[in-house]
Amino acid sequence: MEIGAYSFGDTQFDHNGEQTDSAGAVRNLHEAIIHADAAGLDYFGVGEHHTASMPASSPGAVIAAAAAATKRITLSSAASIISTDDPVRVYQQFAIADAISGGGRIEITAGRGSSVETFPLFGHDLADYDELYANKLDLLMTINNSPDEVVTWQGARRPDIPGLAVVPRPVNGRMPIWLATGGNAGSSARAGQLGLPVSYGIIGGAPHRFAPLADLYRATAAKAGHAADNTKVSVAALGLVAPTKREAVERFYPGWHNLNVEMGRLRGWPAPDKRAYLTQADAPGAYYIGDPDEVAERIVHLHGYMGHVRHFLQMDIGGLPHEHLLESLTLLATEVKPRVERLLAAK
Repeated sequence: MEIGAYSFGDTQFDHNGEQTDSAGAVRNLHEAIIHADAAGLDYFGVGEHHTASMPASSPGAVIAAAAAATKRITLSSAASIISTDDPVRVYQQFAIADAISGGGRIEITAGRGSSVETFPLFGHDLADYDELYANKLDLLMTINNSPDEVVTWQGARRPDIPGLAVVPRPVNGRMPIWLATGGNAGSSARAGQLGLPVSYGIIGGAPHRFAPLADLYRATAAKAGHAADNTKVSVAALGLVAPTKREAVERFYPGWHNLNVEMGRLRGWPAPDKRAYLTQADAPGAYYIGDPDEVAERIVHLHGYMGHVRHFLQMDIGGLPHEHLLESLTLLATEVKPRVERLLAAK
């Protein structure tokens, strides 16, 4: 199983409790990706948000820079909000990153997005949420599946492409494209019908409750005639690794609280409750917070339900100190990953 991390960029706080600049958050993200590669992690994803606290608004730009500064780690969006972006530009950005990387390390994860700030920002109507996504995903796949740089496409939500070049092409001709979902049954079925690997974002509740969705995905893919080797599942979750469980819980809580206060203001969520946090921080909760043994055991436990091939954690939320993120990345690579491999081999 591949073990990794993902981030939206995380703007930290100064000693007065004020947010620092978003440019510093992007620099920290770049450093974290380089650190993850050196430590031996398999994967790093960059998510798309457009807020002062999560300013990694252009995953393609971050990944292109990281492609030049890393050697082996797989880099991807997590996810690119293609509903409100232009799939041609998204594909070109990631194809350029693929060329910079030498080929074979760059992926695209296409999502609709749990946040809706991109719709007014880029001039789209939220009422078109589903149609925009379906059209844009079709275009992204058409570009990727083209045998050469010349692409022909027709759709309802973007001007047609009448046999025009989309360049550059990826080094190996195509890039892996994953479909991201937060647990929507229709999205699982769509991924199966299209033969795309699926990435589940699990941010609450018991993670094993997603197992029926993974079953639906695989059954739909099989019915559509897609090979089992191409029906892959990955899991993205919140978490933090520290030398001890107590340290992990204490380090992650302030950022969790800050993030939930912000989301409550933006989306009308209730005030954060520490009891809810502590419940999610222990099995079978959704947060992979603990020492290396516990985190590894919980990943392998979920694998028994999901059969996933990649598990990756978002650790830097709400102003987590950068040194805690770097230590967690190191522990994830050097302690959690080998434990997961041993536990899976013993099954």
